[in-house]
Amino acid sequence: MMRRTLGPVLRSTYRRWAYLVFGGAMLVPPLVFAAVVVPAVVPIATGLGAAIVIGTVLTVVGAVGCSFVPAVRVLEAAAVRALLDDPAPDAEVDGPAVRGRASALFVAHALIGGVMSALSVVLPVLFVLSVPAPFTGLLGLGPGAEVAVPTGWAGAWVPAAALLGVVLLLGAIAGTGGLFRRAAAALLGVPAGQRIAQLEQRAEQHAERTRLARELHDSVGHALSVVSVQAGAARRVLARDREAAEAALLAIEESARAAQDDLDHVLGLLRDEAPREPVGLARLPALLAATEDAGLPVDAELRGDLLAVGPEVSGAAFRIVQESLTNVLRHAGKVPVELRVDVEGGQLAVVVRNPRGGARLRAAGGGRGLAGIAERVELLRGEFHAGPRGQDWEVAVRIPLGRS
Repeated sequence: MMRRTLGPVLRSTYRRWAYLVFGGAMLVPPLVFAAVVVPAVVPIATGLGAAIVIGTVLTVVGAVGCSFVPAVRVLEAAAVRALLDDPAPDAEVDGPAVRGRASALFVAHALIGGVMSALSVVLPVLFVLSVPAPFTGLLGLGPGAEVAVPTGWAGAWVPAAALLGVVLLLGAIAGTGGLFRRAAAALLGVPAGQRIAQLEQRAEQHAERTRLARELHDSVGHALSVVSVQAGAARRVLARDREAAEAALLAIEESARAAQDDLDHVLGLLRDEAPREPVGLARLPALLAATEDAGLPVDAELRGDLLAVGPEVSGAAFRIVQESLTNVLRHAGKVPVELRVDVEGGQLAVVVRNPRGGARLRAAGGGRGLAGIAERVELLRGEFHAGPRGQDWEVAVRIPLGRS
């Protein structure tokens, strides 16, 4: 309960503290500039007070100058996104329209962050040094710098005051970070329309990467399954049946060529090239022929106008059949397969049925095959079933043609 309550608060405070410390780090170049320039131009007779004032002014001027350096603006934008926990990190926050406001935010960030960074170092160290003070009667602040304090309970206020300073520092960090969070959101906030468009673009890119991953899994996975089975068959009959071995090697060659074509197709999509041939049900006869060459007998019944099915549903249906046949070959072996593809009543139905492979069947859910089929069907708002049907294993899919 305490973890659920304090966890978000601690994470938020830590994020704000890191933001302020980062601002303090970016204040170092202006501080170094002031530390070098002030002794060179200010006579010693001017006095320490005047030197501090002049140094402060030069530090602020240096921070303002740094705020217009492109690399500094990039760093500040990254810090602001981390502070805001920005869900769209690619959104524009450094355009000409916000450059002046970003400069003002950077200067405030660097100056206040510098103060908070210094306090973050001094106050915890002071607390540690104050703990033994009531026992020793001395508060050691460094070599040769010791302050006498009362011993016993009379001096207990020293570590208590130091601890209170640390607690107040945490509150100041949380409050100051919250002010910077609101200021950043107000000064550099991206319009809601642009942010929504950015998030939609990222979602589309993620969906496209997922789709391409499924394409590679289905096409290359099918080819590798055929190659594995046929290579084993060729090895077993090579010495006694040359014709069977040549047929198996031919099936390997054709499967590898088909996999290469599919790989070129997917890589073409990644390079924004037009695909040479869309993947769809038109390639189903070639797939069935290659599957039978691999030694998997398929009793196929294709009904309806498959070529009239739209490209999205057609491509998904082809990959579903391909993955189902791959699963049969991989988990049940060379068993008879019944395939039914039916276009009727505004929907496409695909049924793949084969005898169950005993112990091999338990491995059927171990890969991404059935999960990939389920994802395809869900995207197309269809229905999917995979499981035992009597003595057989059945994959059944229904997809409405409205998305075609």
